[in-house]
Amino acid sequence: MTIVLGKPGVDGLGEAVDALREWQYDGAPMQLHPGDLGWFWRRGAEATAAAVRTWRRDGRILAVGLLDGEDMLRLTIAPDAHEDEELARQLVADVTEPERGVLPEGRVNIETPMGVLVHDLLGEAGWPMDDPWTPLRRDLTDPVGDPGLRIEVIGPERAHVHVAVLGAAFDGSRFTAERWQTMAAGLPYADGRCLVAYDERDAAVAAVTVWSAGPGRPGVLEPMGVHRDHRRRGYGEAISVAAAAALQELGSSSALVCTPSSNTAAVATYESAGFERRPEMRDRYRDA
Repeated sequence: MTIVLGKPGVDGLGEAVDALREWQYDGAPMQLHPGDLGWFWRRGAEATAAAVRTWRRDGRILAVGLLDGEDMLRLTIAPDAHEDEELARQLVADVTEPERGVLPEGRVNIETPMGVLVHDLLGEAGWPMDDPWTPLRRDLTDPVGDPGLRIEVIGPERAHVHVAVLGAAFDGSRFTAERWQTMAAGLPYADGRCLVAYDERDAAVAAVTVWSAGPGRPGVLEPMGVHRDHRRRGYGEAISVAAAAALQELGSSSALVCTPSSNTAAVATYESAGFERRPEMRDRYRDA
């Protein structure tokens, strides 16, 4: 049997998204989620297709990777293939050799689920671990509760509000209302929602996008931000609670988020919103 590396093309993105949906389950290590493709989709379907890689055996997708920038591959694997040695060794070869069209020469990073064989083989091949990230999870079995702020679900006519808050939350943001519309037209956004929180003066203070993977599966927050003029007032906690409630309405079993462990304020915000820390994860990297 042969592992085949490929690019899905625009017409094949739906199959890649469906595979990622199927691979989400409670208790899984933090991994690439269909919402990650959904957020990337703001750049357009063609750009998303160009950034996706698939690995197949006998026509079945066993692994999906997203080039989140030229030097970062976010990679995940079908649950029943976590210990597949043929696949793992093929993945290591494909990401190591630039001529295979996955990662270029120089400093690069790979995000893979912790505990799967390819993560260990990359270490054996000389890829050390990078700085830690902290995944957090909130169970959605019980009612989430009131976030304490007015929450608006953003539609196309209000995209500019969501965009403005995220622009004021992240320095150098290139998100625009046009990109919002492009994102919302993408396949994963059928399971997505954008929310904005308002303070008592009706100022838009925080925003989040949530992505479901379907009923009974974990959903993710990507991204969440608080307007720079309204920080340290509990609005990050409020919008995170609202995000969990939105995912619960979409049928998600849990809400997931991941942030650099060095961002202690973000970790504390999510914990205050009822999210619990999970074991840290680390990328693998290759020096230039």
